[in-house]
Amino acid sequence: MSVALLGFGTAVPRHSITQQEAAELMKTFSGLSGVETDRLSTLYERTEIHTRGSVLLEEPDGSSPRQSFFPPAEDRADHGPSTGQRMQRYAQEAAPLALVASQRALLAAGLTGAQISHLVTVSCTGFVAPGVDVALMKVLKLAPTVSRTHVGFMGCHGALNGLRVASALIHTDPDARVLLCAVELCSLHFSYGSEPEKVVANALFADGAAALVAGSAAQAPTSTWRLAAAGSCLFPNSEDAMIWRIGDHGFEMTLSPSIPGLITHHLPSWLAAWLIQHGVTVPQVRSWAIHPGGPRILTAVTSCLDLLPDATAISREVLAECGNMSSPTILFILERLCRRAAPRPCVALAFGPGLSVEAALLA
Repeated sequence: MSVALLGFGTAVPRHSITQQEAAELMKTFSGLSGVETDRLSTLYERTEIHTRGSVLLEEPDGSSPRQSFFPPAEDRADHGPSTGQRMQRYAQEAAPLALVASQRALLAAGLTGAQISHLVTVSCTGFVAPGVDVALMKVLKLAPTVSRTHVGFMGCHGALNGLRVASALIHTDPDARVLLCAVELCSLHFSYGSEPEKVVANALFADGAAALVAGSAAQAPTSTWRLAAAGSCLFPNSEDAMIWRIGDHGFEMTLSPSIPGLITHHLPSWLAAWLIQHGVTVPQVRSWAIHPGGPRILTAVTSCLDLLPDATAISREVLAECGNMSSPTILFILERLCRRAAPRPCVALAFGPGLSVEAALLA
């Protein structure tokens, strides 16, 4: 039995910022020197991001964006707000953004909250309980008997982990209707200072939420996109390539320059073998939803799988318009592919700490 993707919904914060403006803001509160700020502008430009949303942005002062959560660094020992302060802000901001995405997904699926039997939430940028799941239950009027599952700290591929959970629930109960919602407030974890890997993370990540409603394909129109299979692979000896840890001043992201090389070395053989198990070859895949961890990751995947340049067009479009929103990003891409009636089969790929890859085959 396959799983139908009945409706998608996405949401970004009210205020966004251009990448050039983001670089200027970073200069004001990160305590970087003149030479370092020059390098910062170049780095931000190379991300291919045009705009990013953040819940921390306030009403502009004239034409200039404003935020007051991160004060200017007083010296090199200043690391900004504590993790506790950042989690307080997460508790305030995560649920409203998740709610908008979930309402849109329910509307697209033609369902009400009362018809949802299972709720799966995904996030790696905050912890609070009662949290987003309970807030969604109350506002969307989900039944108090709804089964809740949270997928936490899985990074950029978290939504695909959540989709695998939803699939398992539907296979157990064909009458299940699952609401999956991923929400990330990456901007809460901007790092002060000049450590190269943290500066790269500062340049890429943004805030956003995305949701989908899933159910049994047997009860959906034949044209509905379906999850045919899900796969996962932990690349050997890659534990130091992508790290996500809780520090005293936010969660600390480490992105190694070795990531594209690891993808190039390990992805093609694993993906080919996994697809063959489901009767598909790489050349038979007609569309791709590749998580845009950054331009170099998209280039590495395109090159090592010998894909046409337009295979990542939607991924680059989402990256340019929204930045890397971590787990919701792959659902933004899938929503656009579905809306534009992209050809199938489609393969979704996302990478996370490990270094690991999560894949979904959609038919």
